[in-house]
Amino acid sequence: MTIYLTPEGKIKLEKELKELTAKRPLMAQRIERAKELGDLSENAEYHDAKDEQGMLESRIREIESTLIQAQVVEKNTASGKISLGSKITISANGAEKKYEIVGINEAAPLSGRISSESPIGKAFLGHKEGDEVPINVPAGRMIYKIIKIE
Repeated sequence: MTIYLTPEGKIKLEKELKELTAKRPLMAQRIERAKELGDLSENAEYHDAKDEQGMLESRIREIESTLIQAQVVEKNTASGKISLGSKITISANGAEKKYEIVGINEAAPLSGRISSESPIGKAFLGHKEGDEVPINVPAGRMIYKIIKIE
């Protein structure tokens, strides 16, 4: 399965991976110190350190897998149409909102970063400035007008 990332999203994941792999030696030291505290079956510090190590390694594997499967997509500004990576300003019911269309792994709806695979993100793809896009949302059918594409 291909995972689509913006160039910024790839850089962010690579940075996080570097930071997490740098924590491995510190985690190993923490486990060794916890072992020295005695009986491992009742050693909360040891179990906590092992749990944290498991979460660290899990996140490292997840990022590595994502980067292997990733296809970096540059936004296509020449076409004038919304694509992955586009930053858009839309209006609906008299209110303006700004969104950035990103890959599913980069989505953060509360920050205005919507997935290209979400119903709203899919609906905007391929449209241009001035288009009115009808979208079914939980509140009913809404018409979004595309004001600006960056």
